[in-house]
Amino acid sequence: MTEKSIKISVAARIRNNFLAGLIICAPIAITLWLTWSVIHWADSWVRPYIPARYDPESYLNFAVPGTGVVIAMIFITIIGFLAKNLIGQSIVRFGESIVQRVPLVRSIYKSLKQIFETVLKEQGTSFKKVGLIEYPSPGLWSMVFISTDAKGEMASKFNAMGHDMVAVFLPPTPVPTAGFLIFVPREKITLLDMSPEDGAKLLISGGLVSPEYREKLIAPKEVPPPIPMKSLS
Repeated sequence: MTEKSIKISVAARIRNNFLAGLIICAPIAITLWLTWSVIHWADSWVRPYIPARYDPESYLNFAVPGTGVVIAMIFITIIGFLAKNLIGQSIVRFGESIVQRVPLVRSIYKSLKQIFETVLKEQGTSFKKVGLIEYPSPGLWSMVFISTDAKGEMASKFNAMGHDMVAVFLPPTPVPTAGFLIFVPREKITLLDMSPEDGAKLLISGGLVSPEYREKLIAPKEVPPPIPMKSLS
């Protein structure tokens, strides 16, 4: 019995050490792989348009990964700088007027522009809050990302019905990039203190990685000191 228990304990230790190493190495390996894939994808798109005299690989005997990413970032920054002045705005309006004349392209461009303006707007509050709603049935709760208040025609219809609705995004597990857009009454949303990043970790891990939470202590109300009674004369 002693030898068997020793063998089991040794096997358990090896397994625990392997799992501990996997927890450390797997995120690093996946992060490096994703980063390298994005860099390689950007280089494959940008590098063919770089003139040979500006390409570092023309002067070096080895590949320089990330050149396409750097050049793309510089190009996008220059475009953004030029678009802020009067001439740049005129060019952008002229280009948009041409796109608006193409039936299918104008719908795609308008939708993508609205999405990017909403997501990248600094003053926006989209997806900065996490909440809970009862879904798919009463008593079952799902975590959602708060998108924005109902706007436009949706807001008009909801207001006519006497409802104050909020648009929320319900992502699935473990891939939160796809999901459902749901309009929920404001009073039926339970806001959470966790950040969207922590919410994404909780979703991707299937509930295994739960963010740390420190319950807020409510300070007791100060009781005024008793009023001294005046001595009866």
